[in-house]
Amino acid sequence: MPERSVSRKRPHAALPCAGVLLLAAAAGADGQDVEWRAYAADAASSKYVPLDQIDAGSVHDLEIVWRQSTIPDATRGGNDLRAPAASQNTPLMAGGRLYISTGLGMVAALDTATGEVVWFDDPPAPEGVERQRGRPTRGLGYWTDGDDARVVAILGDRLVALNAETGRRYPDFGDGGEVDLTEGYDDPRVETFRWQSAPLVVNDVIVVGSLIGDIVSHTMPALKEMPPGDVRGFDVRTGEQRWIFRTVPREGEPGNETWLTALNEDRASWEYTGNTNMWASPSADEELGYVYLPLSTPTSDYYGGHRPGDNLFAESLVCLDAATGEIVWYFQAVHHGLWDYDFPAAPTLVDVTVDGREIKAVAITSKQAHTYVFDRVTGEPVWPIEERPVPAGDVPGEWYAPTQPFPTKPPAYDQQGVSIDDLIDFTPELRTEALAMLDDYVWGPFFTPPSLIDDRPGGTRGTLVVPGLVGGTDWNGAGVDPETGILYVPSVHSGTVVGLSRSEHPRSDVDWVMRGARHIPGPQGLPLFKPPYGRLVAIDLNRGEILWTAANGDGPRDHPAIAHLDLPPLGQGGRAAPLVTRSLVFIGEGANVGAAFLPPGSGGKMFRAFDKRTGDIVWETELPGGTTAAPISYMLDGRQYIVATVGWDDMSSEYVALALPETAER
Repeated sequence: MPERSVSRKRPHAALPCAGVLLLAAAAGADGQDVEWRAYAADAASSKYVPLDQIDAGSVHDLEIVWRQSTIPDATRGGNDLRAPAASQNTPLMAGGRLYISTGLGMVAALDTATGEVVWFDDPPAPEGVERQRGRPTRGLGYWTDGDDARVVAILGDRLVALNAETGRRYPDFGDGGEVDLTEGYDDPRVETFRWQSAPLVVNDVIVVGSLIGDIVSHTMPALKEMPPGDVRGFDVRTGEQRWIFRTVPREGEPGNETWLTALNEDRASWEYTGNTNMWASPSADEELGYVYLPLSTPTSDYYGGHRPGDNLFAESLVCLDAATGEIVWYFQAVHHGLWDYDFPAAPTLVDVTVDGREIKAVAITSKQAHTYVFDRVTGEPVWPIEERPVPAGDVPGEWYAPTQPFPTKPPAYDQQGVSIDDLIDFTPELRTEALAMLDDYVWGPFFTPPSLIDDRPGGTRGTLVVPGLVGGTDWNGAGVDPETGILYVPSVHSGTVVGLSRSEHPRSDVDWVMRGARHIPGPQGLPLFKPPYGRLVAIDLNRGEILWTAANGDGPRDHPAIAHLDLPPLGQGGRAAPLVTRSLVFIGEGANVGAAFLPPGSGGKMFRAFDKRTGDIVWETELPGGTTAAPISYMLDGRQYIVATVGWDDMSSEYVALALPETAER
């Protein structure tokens, strides 16, 4: 890696280089096939297709044209396993086929027009051994050089490449057709591998992250020594590991000096601290050859006394040369993280014009409801990012960063911190109850740190952390219109009670651990704070301004305490991802499963189209379940399709395809 100094106030710059952002769905003319070749449509993570066959005039004619289980019958191998209630898999569409990670954790190709199985990868099992159920992933990778086309998948702890036409494995890829991802870390602490997100192929390099569990409670073993969540690049043709990027830098590597030595320790904290994963998918500019990594919190989420210092590259956006894995630039959004403010979704690449200056930009949304915007070539912030003082806590042994970065533009798109003005005020009675509830907690401005639980009479039960660990924007991520530079951001109004106590597990060696993290309670079962509780926000990245905010869903407007008020939609607090087309933004409400730490009653079965310019709802329909993954759109043989993955607590997850009636689509 190149030797560079480390600054926490601004990212480092690389030499400028020219390039053009290439979107996978470039043309989109009527009658021309338009594909969805990456998890978020393209390497830029735009979630955009240049299609408008389905527009404000025709969207009312949309109908379900096929449904397919996330465990299609043809892939079951004779067993009768029920598909999971919530699949987070988003299909790919390329070459006239859909590619999915099934509920059995295998890869299948579907006919795009009917949903029927074309082929599936059926790894051989020893004779007499029943096929084991694997874990589905959020997505797959795709690569083609014009002659060969490959589907890239993570199957458990193996990386495989499948022929997109036949589904056959390449025997010369890795060892006998697969790469063992537990190998190649050069760190003895790494013994296992798992990752749920989608690999991204950047030119001819497969970029792979990892997931190392980091949320522990007082009844679980809390260990300060954990494996690191390093990121790696593999050759798409051979499976050979080309590079490794260490998210916790070793001695002599940039950022190592931000890992200090804790009291009563004889080792610097970088020597034993782990996690700092890229558990989300990355994005990339293939013309520049750069890949952009969204990284997460180090061990452990809510207490860091054993890892003093700013802790690079935790909770950072890191730009690497995709061919070599060398650092180009980076930006740390949270110093010495104590709030579980991982970067949970891929950043979005888009070209914008700011004050007459054309900028190749990268914008990354966040759990903390900030949008950080940079020149993706140099890493320079498009608008100043200021270091501002933040509160310190009083947890014994903790190390507190005195400042945190605050973007001056765009403004935050959801509530940050807690103030009296944020409390629910639908009625005087509810307001009074909300005020009284604050006495049970530590609360204050944004970045108020976690606190100890005081079990004495009148003691506090922890800190109100707002946004919480699943809000504002989680792994569902944002979408963008590359023609206008407008970012479309879903956000959940989420808060978490974080209280620390001593661990009750005999193996723990972390001083303080979370006890009973939960969603913040409110009066009479209503949220403690003002709505909207689920929203869609349009942000103009040319001006750094919020254009509109729209509530997504009714929310608790029919609650007995407020039903008589005839309130407008209050927003539904579920994880939902946008799909952006030429004139509309489609978004569901999320499901009522797989929603840990979301507000009570989260999720809904409605699927909506919003006018991109105004935020007005132009159409909505009820699907068989709530959306559990990002919807996609594509055009095949002159017909535009929208496919959503849905699930509910009383159903098996499935893919649902919508299109206009054959007589009305042109």
